[in-house]
Amino acid sequence: MRPPPPRAPPFLPDRIGPTVASDQRKSMLLLAAGMVLVAANMRAAASSVGPLLDRIRDDLGLSSTAAGLLTTLPVLCFGAVAPLGPALSRRIGYQAAVGAALGAIIAGLLMRLLPGIAPLYVGTTIAGAGIAVGNVLLPVLVRRSFHERAGLMTGVYTTALVGSAALAAAVSVPLANAFNDSWRASLGFWAAPAMLGLLAWSPQLRRKERDAGTASSAVPARSLLRDRLAWQVTLYFGFQSCGFYVILSWLPTIFQSHGIGRTDAGLLLGASMIVGLPGALLLPGVAARARSQGGFAVVYCCFVAAGLLGLLLAPTSVPLLWAVLIGLGQQASFPLALIMVVLRSRTVAETAGLSTLMQGVGYLMAAVGPVAVGALHDITGSWNPAIVVLMVLLGFQVASGLAAGRDRKINAVAEGAPA
Repeated sequence: MRPPPPRAPPFLPDRIGPTVASDQRKSMLLLAAGMVLVAANMRAAASSVGPLLDRIRDDLGLSSTAAGLLTTLPVLCFGAVAPLGPALSRRIGYQAAVGAALGAIIAGLLMRLLPGIAPLYVGTTIAGAGIAVGNVLLPVLVRRSFHERAGLMTGVYTTALVGSAALAAAVSVPLANAFNDSWRASLGFWAAPAMLGLLAWSPQLRRKERDAGTASSAVPARSLLRDRLAWQVTLYFGFQSCGFYVILSWLPTIFQSHGIGRTDAGLLLGASMIVGLPGALLLPGVAARARSQGGFAVVYCCFVAAGLLGLLLAPTSVPLLWAVLIGLGQQASFPLALIMVVLRSRTVAETAGLSTLMQGVGYLMAAVGPVAVGALHDITGSWNPAIVVLMVLLGFQVASGLAAGRDRKINAVAEGAPA
């Protein structure tokens, strides 16, 4: 009779289970921390320009339209380069694509240190292209790796994104003053945190890509062009982004035109974004649990409308209040649009397609805003017509938000895509 095989020690399975679970937790925490630090470098290249725009314009002899183009270039890249994100991830994987995006951001920020007008615009374009790739891929990583906690993770990374944008806007002028009145040094400073972000992301570059077939099965954005819901989400994102980037580019200049100092105007812009941090952190989780997100869209537009009305009628009476109201509405609208990408799609593949369409078209819409507002100011000599236009656009944002917020799913599904 053959002797029974030796038994494994009774404690061995118990040891293996917790060890594997612990490793998985550490891996997910490392990924989450990396995503937060990546997100923290996704707006400084754009938000650091607005408070310095008048100084840049005077130093380089730019018109208001040309200066507005400088703030529009990143947004234009966010839209035009958005399809590159899924294409790049199909070739090298999501983690490597995010790493490449950070590398482009660093290169663009460093190029802006070089003298002349061309390096400023070229560097801004390169940095904007890197941000565009990161913009598209972060919601996909949330859907892929944190589906059960999509609201929480969206809130955490959008808080980092909004917070870093607010910080960059608030300290750009003080940084320029500290660097011997050099606005170039102030803009180039943000390459340092981007390098730290790349260092934090480097463990992901050494990992084997999870769900290797995910990127290759992504739903192409063009397959959603006939999907009404996909367009409603896209238009909501586009209108809110247009308003946000106009404020980001011109709010300090608008305040300065009414006699508010340059530093105080930059701090007001920073305040308008800082007050949105609690909403950016908490809203996605609350919205994800709600059956409809349309009501959220209406409330936040009302905040923005109240702030714009105050800016139009009494800009210097309580400027902090106007900035806070605008910031509360705009900073909450952005994560609401991002969580809609996850809520309106069924699979990772659909999320990738919808994210590409929404950000590709939406940011192209947004890119028109700062240039158009700058041109409108050049023609009229006043900022009031632009503020009226922004209030009209809020009506379209409400309509598209109500439609996009209904509890439905887009129809396009990539065959074989993982849920």
